[in-house]
Amino acid sequence: MDKTAHKAWWKAVLSRDRRFDGTFVYGVRSTGIYCRPSCPARRPKRDQVTFFQMPEAARQSGYRPCLRCRPDSASIQGPQTELVQRLCRFIEKYDSPDRPLTLGAMSEYAGISLHHLQRTFKRIMGISPKQYAEACRLRRLKALVKRRMSVTHALHEAGYGSSSRLYEGVSGRMGMTPGAYLRGGKGIKIRFTIVDCLLGRLLVAATDKGVCQVSIGKSDEALEAALVGEYPAARIRRAKAGLCEYITSLLGYLDGKQPDLNLPLDLRVTAFQWRVYEALRAIPFGHTRTYTDIARAVGSPKAVRAVARACASNPVAIVVPCHRVIRKDGGLGGYRWGMEVKKALLRKERGRIS
Repeated sequence: MDKTAHKAWWKAVLSRDRRFDGTFVYGVRSTGIYCRPSCPARRPKRDQVTFFQMPEAARQSGYRPCLRCRPDSASIQGPQTELVQRLCRFIEKYDSPDRPLTLGAMSEYAGISLHHLQRTFKRIMGISPKQYAEACRLRRLKALVKRRMSVTHALHEAGYGSSSRLYEGVSGRMGMTPGAYLRGGKGIKIRFTIVDCLLGRLLVAATDKGVCQVSIGKSDEALEAALVGEYPAARIRRAKAGLCEYITSLLGYLDGKQPDLNLPLDLRVTAFQWRVYEALRAIPFGHTRTYTDIARAVGSPKAVRAVARACASNPVAIVVPCHRVIRKDGGLGGYRWGMEVKKALLRKERGRIS
């Protein structure tokens, strides 16, 4: 979607224009919620907003529907958008464990060619039909496990032929084991501490395998609540012991004494997010790249929006330097921990190499 459309959509959000309901929804990074344009809730700041052509695309990016404006009930406009929405419903409701859903089956259902299916779906959703189907299958598996179904039975019901298929699809996307991942970190021990830094308060959390969260904020309570929300079933305790090395490295970076942060990570992320984070860690200290540059670097030149979403959901500030990614026009773009923090980080890095 071009910038002209986004400008018109932002004006619609500011004026709560009901004529745009069904044309798009917008997600607010600070709340994790998506709304219809006419939502009566307090309007967010522009740098916290991401636009989506469909509610399904917002949910795929981790946003939850607003309980006030109920964006899912708005009728979708446009034949291609309606087509993709029908495909999403078909994929979500597909229930045949013994027969994996194929692109051929999707193409036959939609009545369009494979090429048109792939191109249209990816343009509107930001991911391929196959990736969406895999995400739905993983969500189904997690829901079954939460209902206390055995992992073996849940694997079959969700369409995984064996536990090895689960490990192929999940284990390569995160440091944690699939069992721990499916249960929101159940069985995982996480230690964290919060210290002062030049940017405010810095939360550092880690498992025995590596750093799992680095957050920047002003409120200890908000930082801790975000950690618990990310790992609701993990055993989390506040303890500085064992985290000193990580804290020293991060504070050393902020003080300009340690430009390279090669800390071990233990993250719950998708394969695509991991590729993006690897590309971000390859950006030299004091330099920047555009979202388009990163999309090309991970082999998906058209996935610029997906790259931006991966940056917005980065759980480890500074260690994965998403602050080094800017817009193509030179604008800073968004930043999960606030634009002032992003500006300060870039200013500090540029000052060190000038």
